[in-house]
Amino acid sequence: MSHLLHHTWALTLSRMRLAMRNRAFLFFSLIMPITFLFIYAGIFGRGNTQAVPYLLAEVLALTVMGSFWGLSVQLVTFREQGILRRFRVTPVGASAMLASSLVSNYFLTMPTIVIEFFLSRSVFHMAGLGNLLTTLVLVTVGTVTFASLGLIVASVTNTMQETQIINQILWFVFLFISGATIPFPMLPGMVQAVAVFLPATYLVSGLQRAMIDHAGLGSLGMYMASLVGCALIAFVVAAQLFRWEPESKAPRQAKLWAVAAIIPFLLLGIWETVNGDLRSHAMKNLQSIHEPYSIERIDH
Repeated sequence: MSHLLHHTWALTLSRMRLAMRNRAFLFFSLIMPITFLFIYAGIFGRGNTQAVPYLLAEVLALTVMGSFWGLSVQLVTFREQGILRRFRVTPVGASAMLASSLVSNYFLTMPTIVIEFFLSRSVFHMAGLGNLLTTLVLVTVGTVTFASLGLIVASVTNTMQETQIINQILWFVFLFISGATIPFPMLPGMVQAVAVFLPATYLVSGLQRAMIDHAGLGSLGMYMASLVGCALIAFVVAAQLFRWEPESKAPRQAKLWAVAAIIPFLLLGIWETVNGDLRSHAMKNLQSIHEPYSIERIDH
């Protein structure tokens, strides 16, 4: 076990160095999230400091969701360029390689999260910090979950072109149907009915509740459980479908196996449709933009 951890950590360091040289990964993990922050808080917020926590939660969600795009592109690039073939000679398997991808992605994402908080406080004068523990856990679990989804995309596609097409479709859905750009209460009812089955919706909602309502981990237990379940299933499926060689092709049924990763959110979506209160929380958080901060919020 110690040898496995040692090799995984060595791979993690190597993957971080390679990622720093990948322009696409740097764009989606650093440049794009910071740009979104200035657009959201600077233009949409229009100097309203009360809106910053709400908008920051959306930007944090976009930063986390960007993990799936950057990691899938990086892994497919490595496979097409024969880099994965070189890693194959190391005494580790596919699981260790994928685990190193998740860990390296997490370490590369967290500085962006810190920068976003710093800019929100120093440039956009955000008064409170919300529930930092809940936010940190959500960011951590969310980063692993969406990175695992990226691993699945890389595992079921055979070319970079196919990867880009799937990424664009998923990114469009995550971006516009989850509340990350258009506030959830403003979405049409039919769109909301679909959104409750998306992992991005619960990430956005959870971060907004943590930033605005100071929600604790207990109140977001179902969100957390679904994200963790999705990450575990996605990782296992990606490990089973992982390919080292650029010549090897994904089996025809691979995309069907990948669908298994969203089972936790299908179940959560059904529960939310019948018994949930996501819509009421989303409306309350949106209204907070126009409400003065309470003493409790500022103190926290």
